Amino acid sequence: MALVPSAPLNDAPLFAEVDMGADSSASTVRATVVQASTVYYDTPATLDKAERLLAEAAGYGSQLVVFPEAFVGGYPRGSNFGVTIGNRTPKGKEEFRKYHASAIDVPGPEVDLLAAMAGKYKVYLVMGVIERDGYTLYCTVLFFDSQGRYMGKHRKVMPTALERIIWGFGDGSTIPVFETPIGKIGAAICWENRMPLLRTAMYAKGVEIYCAPTADAREVWQASMTHIAVEGGCFVLSANQFCRRKDYPPPPEYVFSGTEGELTPDSVVCAGGSVIISPSGTVLAGPNYDGEALISADLDLGEIARAKFDFDVVGHYSRPEVLSLIVRDHPTNPVTFTSSSLKTESS
Repeated sequence: MALVPSAPLNDAPLFAEVDMGADSSASTVRATVVQASTVYYDTPATLDKAERLLAEAAGYGSQLVVFPEAFVGGYPRGSNFGVTIGNRTPKGKEEFRKYHASAIDVPGPEVDLLAAMAGKYKVYLVMGVIERDGYTLYCTVLFFDSQGRYMGKHRKVMPTALERIIWGFGDGSTIPVFETPIGKIGAAICWENRMPLLRTAMYAKGVEIYCAPTADAREVWQASMTHIAVEGGCFVLSANQFCRRKDYPPPPEYVFSGTEGELTPDSVVCAGGSVIISPSGTVLAGPNYDGEALISADLDLGEIARAKFDFDVVGHYSRPEVLSLIVRDHPTNPVTFTSSSLKTESS
């Protein structure tokens, strides 16, 4: 493993890239996972930071760049939004108002800006955002191609624990796998990666580059990522934020419930652990627990076929006459207006 040297001071990157080297003997894709913190409650500043990171990754030759869960909009680590069973505090409601204001509409101007960034730097971009749909928020991943086109989104189907008080639930209509010149790209967010049926749906769509934006920095997360790579015969790219207490607003504006008194501004509240793993289970880059970083590897696409020869979970190693899966992949809207009912109402 080598650290790319820093540029001269005037052009210095935010931090060095972790570079695992290239293999020109096979078809390869250079991929980068970004390990960096949101500028909390400041979406324009977060987007500016995203562009700087994207420019650095592109400068290193990256063709695919994956950002962490909730990078745009922020992951509200440590907050309980003033919720106890049967009660929501006024301060918690105000905190949600500010969080809602930091989220983005999809489509919307921030999506257009991200698309323009992808096109400007000629990279495929996978970006974790907080999506605002009216007054409901979703933890979402957006996909962009290297021509600057928005391809689509994945909404987290199952928020974890207290995430359920602030985020809605995605449905089967946003579990895409996009076929691109650099491979078939899909994503699952944080602990929904532990849902075997969701993974199976993605395998059935042929995912080859499996993106796993997360907020889980525990060492046990690495076991899940390795298992998915081997199970799916795919590359796994997991991006997490690296955050210190000072990356969040200070108290009393923002409080880490239960631990605030133990924290200093430099206390690490999310240690990263971003990683890239091959279909054979080999760790190509990371995990990094040292700080903000760009973590890159060259993906030998031939590894996919070599891995699938051993184990193809929805192919030669499946038993559909014994075990099968049905995915309801239509939108589940709470209210549907038919054209006839609209005509009746207007008349």
